[in-house]
Amino acid sequence: MATTFDVNAVREHFPAVGKKQVYFDNAGGSQVLKSVVDSVSNYLLSSNVQLGASYEIARQSTKLFDEGCAAAAKYVNASPEEVVIGPSTTQLFRNLSLSLYEHVTPDSEIIISKLDHEANIASWVQLAEWRKCKVVWWDSPNKHNPQLDTEHLKKLLTPKTRLVTCTHTSNILGTINDVKAIAATVHTVPGALLCVDAVAYAPHRAIDVRDWGVDFYSFSWYKVYGPHIASLYASKEAQKSMITLGHFFKSKDSLENLLGLAAANYELTASIPEVCKYLQDVPWDQIAVHEEKLQRILIDYLNSKPDVYQIWGQPVADKEKRVPVISFTVKGKSSKDIVDAIEAKSDFACRWGAFYSNRLCEEVMGLDPVDGVVRVSLVHYNTEDEIKGYVKVLDEVASA
Repeated sequence: MATTFDVNAVREHFPAVGKKQVYFDNAGGSQVLKSVVDSVSNYLLSSNVQLGASYEIARQSTKLFDEGCAAAAKYVNASPEEVVIGPSTTQLFRNLSLSLYEHVTPDSEIIISKLDHEANIASWVQLAEWRKCKVVWWDSPNKHNPQLDTEHLKKLLTPKTRLVTCTHTSNILGTINDVKAIAATVHTVPGALLCVDAVAYAPHRAIDVRDWGVDFYSFSWYKVYGPHIASLYASKEAQKSMITLGHFFKSKDSLENLLGLAAANYELTASIPEVCKYLQDVPWDQIAVHEEKLQRILIDYLNSKPDVYQIWGQPVADKEKRVPVISFTVKGKSSKDIVDAIEAKSDFACRWGAFYSNRLCEEVMGLDPVDGVVRVSLVHYNTEDEIKGYVKVLDEVASA
């Protein structure tokens, strides 16, 4: 691949793009690399057997699976014993919540961010209910541009805090939260752990869980150009606070044995190295610069008509502050009607709704939790011409 960012060269890796449909719903799931598709196909055609046996094909299959797990760990700068593969971030967080049953006691407090997808809320609310402990909500007073502020968090922390949960990037707002600073703040309380949802962050930036000091960190590979599978990191230190969900005869020396429950799909796990190889060839700094150009086109247009549009989240295109997950509403019109009209006039695929961030939409932003926002979510294979075309159609629809 070229040493400078070439969007046309990038798009050659994605068979689905460049056709009639234009994909602006990437936060719901990105398009898949051809190399990933080929890997899944090759696995099923040539090594689709149970793992762990001694015959040759089984050894090959086990090797491919192990390499997939190792690649997922290396990608986030963790050891293989600190990462588990599962069907979704939602499921992995549910499993994690069960394993923290003894860590959270009736006199504990759990701080939960209201800026999150329900995947990183529901399990913790349920755990608090089971353990009869206190839930402390972490929200934001800024209705239009909610942010997770560490100074606010400091006021919520007490010696009873056992867990804090938050998002790295909201799947509606696109705002990047400083999880390194959040982790340092959480860890001022002895025994407090931090769980981060990175589903909306992972498609746009590199990940380094050790540098950030997070305890738990999860994202879905199908948002990062890969298969419909997810991974969860839990540091070795954090694992000491967990109970196993696995069989009694399994050792407790890895996250897979603690939480895995045989839920890692073999052929999909084996394809993860292909995603990692691809992302090694497209530097993240180049991706960020390109995505900033994309989001600036839309954000500048929305800002040019403040009587028509309300941007939710950072109203700037600065790549240091946000990723290209851009949500807005049109004054006097429903989000559903706007998207329906766009789809009637074009092949642009954006979405309307609350996107499982219902508490954020209703309780923080003050919006209808069903109609929600119009969300345009871009990634690095999108082009400037595509988003310029979208702006033209949006302007026609909003003006009608």
